[in-house]
Amino acid sequence: MNAVAFPPLRLAWMIWGLGAALYLIGFYQRVAPGVMTTELMTDFQLNATALGNLSAFYFYSYVAMQVPTGLLADHWGPRRLLASGASIAGLGTLLFAMAPDALWANLGRLLIGGSVAVAFVGMLKLAGHWLPPKQYSLASGMALFCCVVGAVFAGVPLRLLVDAFGWRPVMLVSAVVAFIVALAIWLLVRDDPTEKGYASHAIAHDDQAGHQDKGVMAGIRAVLGYRNTWLLYFIPGAGGGSVLTFAGLWGVPFLTTHYGLEKTTAAAICSALLVSWAIGGPVFGWLSDHLGHRKPLYLLGCVVQLAGWCVVVLVPGLPVWLLVLLLIVVGFFSGNMIIGFAFARESAPARLAGTASGLVNMGVMIGPMLLQPAVGWLLDRNWYGTMDNGARIYGLEAYRNGFSLMLAWLALALVLILFTRETHCKQIA
Repeated sequence: MNAVAFPPLRLAWMIWGLGAALYLIGFYQRVAPGVMTTELMTDFQLNATALGNLSAFYFYSYVAMQVPTGLLADHWGPRRLLASGASIAGLGTLLFAMAPDALWANLGRLLIGGSVAVAFVGMLKLAGHWLPPKQYSLASGMALFCCVVGAVFAGVPLRLLVDAFGWRPVMLVSAVVAFIVALAIWLLVRDDPTEKGYASHAIAHDDQAGHQDKGVMAGIRAVLGYRNTWLLYFIPGAGGGSVLTFAGLWGVPFLTTHYGLEKTTAAAICSALLVSWAIGGPVFGWLSDHLGHRKPLYLLGCVVQLAGWCVVVLVPGLPVWLLVLLLIVVGFFSGNMIIGFAFARESAPARLAGTASGLVNMGVMIGPMLLQPAVGWLLDRNWYGTMDNGARIYGLEAYRNGFSLMLAWLALALVLILFTRETHCKQIA
């Protein structure tokens, strides 16, 4: 009797790739409003506060879904979870594209954020079943590549499409793409290779599955009993929040208004910031593992970010080349937040490692969730009545006041890091 073979790698990566497609869509939707600010403000008659809130509706539901997503992945399986997520993402995008007013647009963004929140857990669940153990880390790294692709497409290409066809038709096509991904997942993806007659790699990765049934809130309470974990919950929102607040919403209008750049050029600069952020993550992760320390690199990253953002925000009229260089450096050092995941995992017992990582991920998303509308509120507080084609134009002082919230959170993050305990890359008992 012949042993059952593992699935061919080409098939395994195709299965994983369909899950990753939803993750790419999620990051594209996360930053898409940043290149459509004028159109959204004009169509929905929004001030900066309302626009920030519209963008942040994505994060409200995304954060809320972080806790139940793991349970849903175990109960439903990744196929049903990802197909449902892609379908609802398509519905949310359709609603957003056809929204007659801001209320319906907000609901569309809420549906998008909550639905794509299942992508990361779902595709890693597929990787655990379909891919060999030695390729599991590669799959995690490729997820970051999907972020980059989504972010880049939501920059200059999206801006050019919006200029050519208008934002609503482009979003309608985006909805169709999400529905196609949902159909492909349902037809082609299976939770486990055994459903297609192959052997499964699941044992290598599902050794902790049973812990999820012992109570999510109990796990969260246990994790927060360790000082490092609750400190590391508040810290990453500073770096991630600053990047996504600037590149994901307010960077394009700031650059077009105060540096006289074309919208496509401003979008390209914001995309460069996001790409450098994605590159910085694995570099900081590798360097931290190599040196055997978490705290010093985490601290260094925050120091450079704070210094860089201070120059960008507080020094007017920078040469464009220097501005771009600063944003790339800031983005790269913002990748230090990847250290927080390992830092938090090592700061709690191994049985709570998943919960600790989930809390850090929530902390990252809380940054833009709070900062995007808060910056908008301060912009409105400092608006002097200037309009252009139905959209409000904000002065340099207004942006300084708004972006000062980013600087304040980064300064707080610096202080909080000082109170963390170094793990030396070793799991506590």
